[in-house]
Amino acid sequence: MSLAPRAVLVHRTTEYEELLARHGTAGQAAFHLAARGRSIDEVRERHERTLRALAEVAAAVPLRWRRARVERADLDRFLFGPEDVVVVVGQDGLVANVAKYLTGQPVVGVDGDPGRNPGVLVRHRPSDARRLLPSATAARTAVDALTMAEAVSDDGQRLLALNEIYFGPPGHQTARYTLSAPSAPPEAQASSGVVVGTGTGATGWLRSLWQQRSSALPLPAPTAPRLAWTVREAWPSPVTGTARVEGLLGREESLGLVVESDRLVAFGDGMESDALELTWGQSVRVGVAGTALRLVT
Repeated sequence: MSLAPRAVLVHRTTEYEELLARHGTAGQAAFHLAARGRSIDEVRERHERTLRALAEVAAAVPLRWRRARVERADLDRFLFGPEDVVVVVGQDGLVANVAKYLTGQPVVGVDGDPGRNPGVLVRHRPSDARRLLPSATAARTAVDALTMAEAVSDDGQRLLALNEIYFGPPGHQTARYTLSAPSAPPEAQASSGVVVGTGTGATGWLRSLWQQRSSALPLPAPTAPRLAWTVREAWPSPVTGTARVEGLLGREESLGLVVESDRLVAFGDGMESDALELTWGQSVRVGVAGTALRLVT
């Protein structure tokens, strides 16, 4: 007998909850915000909207389903199962945060505070959950298979990301490494890091770097099996070059990086606390992941 589906509600602590944890009481939090020209009323209202959204989504879970709830800070300690339906209630970035821990489970993105988020990944309203959840496990459910990036180091460390993978120094100073791009000889470089992004990431950090460079590189679509990569602030010197600073990677291609610094890291989607640690002489390859995020449309 197969297990009933499990609805896993993913959320993050609200700003109001963080203020109470830091200052102890609502009065102290209000005083702190007032000193900075802000009102606690607006913060509390957004907190209450989030709670209402979570309650509405929880009420829409079919009665025969199992259920669980996980906060963003606990994602790296939560075990997702193959029968899970993941319901992310919050911002677009929260979908990216959870994506790296999944292995093909359907994801429903719910905007808990409409009007404040672009809605690229949290495409639904809380009221949509009652319609979407019962059919989320069906094979015919309409999903977008969003391409993900994967980094694998020479010692077997592995990292997945929905938006982008950053390779460089943890403090964003100067990184030294040798870069190997497809169909090009290796080049020693000094820069503030390398960003490899997906089509989903092309709406965020990757696009910012692309615009700053006035690049003509065609950024991939979210479901296209391609990645775009760019070097941040490459520095020319007698021993470092700037000939290869951007490009595209197809499904079977990868970008190779060999560390020539005491310590570099690779992390995905801005989660610096969950990074690959890399030391002198180690190598890492970044390419299209074998798994995709199945976002329910």
